[in-house]
Amino acid sequence: MTSINDDTDEVVTKLPIHYSNALSPNVHIHQFPLLTRPLQAPPSSLASGKRITARLKPNVRRLEIHVPSDTRPEVWNAEKAKELGAARLEDDREKNQETKGMKSVDETRLSEVRMKSEEIPQRGVHLLGVVRDGCLHLHPISETHQLRPALTYLDILSRKSKRSHGGFDSDSDDGPPPDPDDPAPLPVPRKEKKSTGEVKEIQVTARKSDDKNGLTGPGALSAVRREMLHAIRAEEDEEWEPLEFCDVVTAESGDAFEGVFSQTSDMLQCKTNIAAFLKEINGL
Repeated sequence: MTSINDDTDEVVTKLPIHYSNALSPNVHIHQFPLLTRPLQAPPSSLASGKRITARLKPNVRRLEIHVPSDTRPEVWNAEKAKELGAARLEDDREKNQETKGMKSVDETRLSEVRMKSEEIPQRGVHLLGVVRDGCLHLHPISETHQLRPALTYLDILSRKSKRSHGGFDSDSDDGPPPDPDDPAPLPVPRKEKKSTGEVKEIQVTARKSDDKNGLTGPGALSAVRREMLHAIRAEEDEEWEPLEFCDVVTAESGDAFEGVFSQTSDMLQCKTNIAAFLKEINGL
C-alpha cells in the first residue's frame, strides 16, 4: 500500500498488507447514531453492581444491549420509572418478549435503556483496517447493525391515555394484525327495517381468501404484508439467547482484538486478472 502526497506526487511511505479472516463471520460493525457518550454503564449503576447486558436472536439477527440507567436523584424520577416500567412489561407480554424468571421488584421498573439493532445491508465487501508496527492488517466484516433505543412501550401509555380521555373507542384498538392463515371473519349482518312482507332465509359461509398473486378482494392480504406478518411472528416466537458484554478494558476484549491480526507471513496470490476485476465494479 502506498500513500501519495497530492502536491508532489511522491511516495511518502509504503505499508505491507496483512489479511486475516480468523474471526469470520463474527466481526460486526455496531453503530450508535443517537448515543452521545461512550457505551458504558453510568458510575451510579456501577457503584450498585449493575453492568451492561446483551441478548441475541440469531435466526432473525436481532441484537439488544441493555444499558443501566443513571439513577442519581437529580436526573432520575422513581415514580415515572415505575409507570414506564409497567408499560414496558405489558409490551413485552403482548409481544412474547417477557424475560423468564423475573422476581425482583426492580426488574419491573424502567431501570435500563434497551438498544435494539437493525441490520443495514452491505454493498460490496467491508473490511476492518488497523495499522500496527508499520503494517496494515485487514479483516472482513460480515454484518453491520445500527442500534437505537427501543421505545415501543410508549405506545402502551399512549393507548391507555387515549382510552382514559375518550380519544377513541376501545374497540378500535384491534391489537396485532390478523393471522393470514386464519379464515376471514363472518360479516356483520345489517339491521333491516321491519317489513310485513315475506321473510327469506339467508345462509352465510366464510371462505379462506387466496392472495398468492396479490390482492383478490377488499379483505385479502397482499403478498408484501403477508411476508411482513410472517417475519414479525418469526421474531416474536424465537427465544432470546443471553450474551456476555465485555467492556473495552476487559481481558476478553483484548484477546478478541488480538485475533484480528494475521499470525502468519504467507504471501497471498491474486488469482483474478485485471479484466475480471473491472467487470465486477458496478457502473463501469
